[in-house]
Amino acid sequence: QLQLVESGGGLVQPGGSLRLSCVTSGDTLSGYTIGWFRQAPGKEREGVSCISDYGGSTQYVDSVKGRFTISRDNAKNTVYLQMNSLKPEDTGVYYCAGRRAWGSVFCPASGMTAWGKGTLVTVSS
Repeated sequence: QLQLVESGGGLVQPGGSLRLSCVTSGDTLSGYTIGWFRQAPGKEREGVSCISDYGGSTQYVDSVKGRFTISRDNAKNTVYLQMNSLKPEDTGVYYCAGRRAWGSVFCPASGMTAWGKGTLVTVSS
Protein backbone atom coordinates (compact mmCIF):
# COMPACT_ATOMS: atom_id res chain seq x y z
CA GLN A 1 0.00 0.00 0.00
CA LEU A 2 1.33 3.41 -0.94
CA GLN A 3 2.17 5.78 1.90
CA LEU A 4 2.46 9.53 1.30
CA VAL A 5 4.00 12.32 3.36
CA GLU A 6 3.59 15.98 2.44
CA SER A 7 5.99 18.79 3.31
CA GLY A 8 6.82 22.32 2.27
CA GLY A 9 3.86 24.22 3.65
CA GLY A 10 4.20 27.40 5.66
CA LEU A 11 3.31 31.05 5.90
CA VAL A 12 3.88 33.15 2.80
CA GLN A 13 2.87 36.64 1.73
CA PRO A 14 0.49 37.19 -1.17
CA GLY A 15 2.41 36.97 -4.42
CA GLY A 16 4.95 34.61 -2.93
CA SER A 17 5.84 31.03 -3.82
CA LEU A 18 6.04 27.65 -2.14
CA ARG A 19 6.96 24.21 -3.37
CA LEU A 20 5.16 21.29 -1.80
CA SER A 21 6.65 17.81 -1.85
CA CYS A 22 4.87 14.48 -1.52
CA VAL A 23 7.30 11.69 -0.68
CA THR A 24 5.96 8.18 -1.18
CA SER A 25 6.93 4.73 0.05
CA GLY A 26 5.53 1.24 0.28
CA ASP A 27 4.92 0.71 -3.43
CA THR A 28 6.25 1.72 -6.84
CA LEU A 29 5.21 5.30 -7.51
CA SER A 30 5.14 4.86 -11.27
CA GLY A 31 2.02 2.73 -10.99
CA TYR A 32 -0.02 5.55 -9.49
CA THR A 33 -1.91 8.62 -10.59
CA ILE A 34 -1.28 11.32 -7.97
CA GLY A 35 -3.42 14.29 -7.06
CA TRP A 36 -3.09 17.33 -4.85
CA PHE A 37 -6.15 18.41 -2.92
CA ARG A 38 -6.76 21.24 -0.48
CA GLN A 39 -9.24 22.11 2.22
CA ALA A 40 -9.71 25.68 3.38
CA PRO A 41 -11.14 26.47 6.81
CA GLY A 42 -14.89 25.95 6.78
CA LYS A 43 -14.91 24.71 3.20
CA GLU A 44 -15.10 21.37 1.48
CA ARG A 45 -12.03 19.67 0.11
CA GLU A 46 -11.33 20.45 -3.55
CA GLY A 47 -9.08 18.95 -6.15
CA VAL A 48 -6.19 21.17 -7.19
CA SER A 49 -4.12 19.19 -9.66
CA CYS A 50 -3.52 15.68 -10.97
CA ILE A 51 -0.64 13.98 -12.76
CA SER A 52 -0.58 10.68 -14.61
CA ASP A 53 1.77 7.82 -13.76
CA TYR A 54 4.76 8.99 -15.80
CA GLY A 55 3.85 12.68 -15.84
CA GLY A 56 2.67 12.78 -19.43
CA SER A 57 -0.67 14.33 -18.54
CA THR A 58 -1.62 16.94 -15.98
CA GLN A 59 -4.82 18.69 -14.90
CA TYR A 60 -5.50 21.82 -12.87
CA VAL A 61 -8.54 23.42 -11.31
CA ASP A 62 -9.27 26.70 -13.09
CA SER A 63 -8.38 28.84 -10.08
CA VAL A 64 -4.71 27.74 -10.12
CA LYS A 65 -4.04 27.45 -13.85
CA GLY A 66 -0.98 29.44 -14.84
CA ARG A 67 0.17 29.70 -11.23
CA PHE A 68 0.68 26.11 -10.03
CA THR A 69 2.73 23.36 -11.65
CA ILE A 70 2.56 19.69 -10.73
CA SER A 71 5.49 17.40 -11.50
CA ARG A 72 6.91 14.09 -10.41
CA ASP A 73 10.22 12.27 -10.15
CA ASN A 74 9.43 8.57 -9.93
CA ALA A 75 13.10 7.72 -9.30
CA LYS A 76 12.95 9.86 -6.16
CA ASN A 77 9.45 8.65 -5.21
CA THR A 78 8.33 12.26 -5.03
CA VAL A 79 5.58 14.43 -6.49
CA TYR A 80 5.82 18.22 -6.36
CA LEU A 81 3.44 21.14 -6.48
CA GLN A 82 5.12 24.42 -7.35
CA MET A 83 2.85 27.28 -6.29
CA ASN A 84 3.56 30.79 -7.55
CA SER A 85 1.68 34.09 -7.27
CA LEU A 86 -0.06 32.80 -4.17
CA LYS A 87 -3.31 34.41 -3.07
CA PRO A 88 -5.05 34.44 0.31
CA GLU A 89 -7.70 32.14 -1.13
CA ASP A 90 -5.01 29.49 -1.64
CA THR A 91 -4.83 29.09 2.13
CA GLY A 92 -5.63 25.61 3.39
CA VAL A 93 -4.34 22.18 4.22
CA TYR A 94 -2.87 20.55 1.14
CA TYR A 95 -3.02 16.80 0.74
CA CYS A 96 -1.52 14.46 -1.81
CA ALA A 97 -3.28 11.25 -2.68
CA GLY A 98 -2.80 8.34 -5.03
CA ARG A 99 -4.72 5.71 -6.90
CA ARG A 100 -3.33 2.79 -8.87
CA ALA A 101 -3.77 3.59 -12.55
CA TRP A 102 -1.86 3.43 -15.81
CA GLY A 103 -1.85 6.33 -18.23
CA SER A 104 -4.76 8.12 -16.60
CA VAL A 105 -4.76 11.64 -15.21
CA PHE A 106 -8.23 11.22 -13.72
CA CYS A 107 -8.06 11.65 -9.94
CA PRO A 108 -11.41 12.13 -8.22
CA ALA A 109 -11.11 12.38 -4.45
CA SER A 110 -13.57 9.52 -4.03
CA GLY A 111 -11.36 7.26 -6.11
CA MET A 112 -8.08 7.91 -4.34
CA THR A 113 -6.99 4.98 -2.20
CA ALA A 114 -4.04 6.42 -0.30
CA TRP A 115 -3.78 9.81 1.39
CA GLY A 116 -1.16 11.80 3.21
CA LYS A 117 -1.86 13.73 6.40
CA GLY A 118 -1.50 17.15 4.83
CA THR A 119 0.63 20.25 5.09
CA LEU A 120 -0.71 23.71 5.98
CA VAL A 121 -0.31 26.60 3.58
CA THR A 122 -1.17 30.06 4.86
CA VAL A 123 -1.12 33.03 2.50
CA SER A 124 -1.35 36.24 4.46
CA SER A 125 0.32 39.60 4.87
